[in-house]
Amino acid sequence: MKPEQIYIPTAIYFGRDIWQESIKEIENILRGNVMIVTTGRTLARLGYIADLKKNLEECQKVKRVVIYDKVSANPRLSEAKQGIEAAIENKIDVVIGFGGGSAIDLAKAVAARTGTKALIEEYLYDGMEPGEGTLPVIAIPTTAGTGSELSKAAIITDDIKKMKVGIRGKRLFPQVAIVDSIFTESVPFHRTMETGFDVVAHAMESYISVAASQYTRMQSEYALKLAGQMLPRLAANLGDIEARSQMSYVSMMMGINLGNASTGLPHRLQYPLGAYTDTSHGWGLAALYPAWLAYEYEYNRESVEHLVSILAGRIIQGKQNCIHTMGQFIASLKLPSSLKAVDRTMLQDMIDTVTGNLLNDPASQEPDIVRKIYEKAWEET
Repeated sequence: MKPEQIYIPTAIYFGRDIWQESIKEIENILRGNVMIVTTGRTLARLGYIADLKKNLEECQKVKRVVIYDKVSANPRLSEAKQGIEAAIENKIDVVIGFGGGSAIDLAKAVAARTGTKALIEEYLYDGMEPGEGTLPVIAIPTTAGTGSELSKAAIITDDIKKMKVGIRGKRLFPQVAIVDSIFTESVPFHRTMETGFDVVAHAMESYISVAASQYTRMQSEYALKLAGQMLPRLAANLGDIEARSQMSYVSMMMGINLGNASTGLPHRLQYPLGAYTDTSHGWGLAALYPAWLAYEYEYNRESVEHLVSILAGRIIQGKQNCIHTMGQFIASLKLPSSLKAVDRTMLQDMIDTVTGNLLNDPASQEPDIVRKIYEKAWEET
C-alpha cells in the first residue's frame, strides 16, 4: 500500500488585522532588497501598499523595498519577464506576493527565475523544477479563493501562444503565508463570488482526486460546508466580516489541499478558456462545472452526491438533481453556468492547449472527455 504524505512547509499566520504583527514575527526572513509584487490599484488607493512598504522598511535587515505592480488578472509571461528583469536589476533577495492569486503566482515566477540562469520558458514548457537559486517567497493574499499562498504552483499565461501553463515544484511553496481577512473586505461583489467559487472547486476536485488522502478529504468536506454557507451570506451582504474571515480560512485550507491532492478536469480546462477569453479563473470554473458534473457522476456517483449534498446543506440524489443544484448555487452567486457567452469557434484551439495531469480525475476515463465537457458546457442553459 502506498503511504499517504501530507506536506505543509509554509509557516501560516491567520487572523483579522494581524498582518503588521506577523511582519514583525518573520523579521528574521526579511533581509536585503525586498520586492513587493502586487496588482496595485485598489490596494494602493486604500493605502495598503504604502503601509506594507513602510512596515518592511522598518525591519532591521531590510535595505530597500521595490514595488512591481504590472500584474494582470491573468498574469502574463511578458509581465513575469519584466518582473524578473526588475528583480535582477535591483538585486532582490526576497519576493512578497501581495494581492490575489495573480500577484502571488507572478511573485513565485519571479522568485524561481531571478536566482538562476535558466529561462522562464524552461520551467513552463520543459518541466524544469525551480532549484536552490529560488528566492524566498512570502505570500499575503488579498482575496479568498485561489489558495496560491499554500500551493507549489505558479500559473502564467503565455500571451503569444495563448496558453495558460504552470511552474511547479516544492521550492515554490511560500516560506510564509500571512492570511489576513481584512484585505478581502474591500473586494467587490463579482470578484468575491468568482474567487469564492474557486474554493468550492478546490474542495470538490481535491476530494475526488486520485491523489486524495483521508486528511485532504476531511478538509474538503469542511471547506465545502462553510463555503456553501458563507458565500450566500456574502452575496446578500458584502460587509459580513465573519463570512469574509471564514472564506479566507477555507481558502487557506484548500491551498493545503492543492499542494497535496491537486485538482481535476475543470481546472485543466479552465486554463485554455482563460487564456483565450481573458476571463477570470472562477468565472471559467463556474461555467464548466455543471457540464463536468454530468460526466463525473457516471464514474464517481457517491462522491458527487456526497459533495453536492454538503454544499447544499441537504441530501441531493440523482444526476440531474446534482447538476440542477450546482447550477442554482452558481446562479445565486451571479456567475455563469455555461459557456454560452463565449465564442465557440475557439473550441478546437482550447482542446489543443489543455495541459496537465488529466488522470488525476476519475472522469478522465471517458473517451474524448475534454471535448465532451467543453461541448456540453455550450449546451447547458
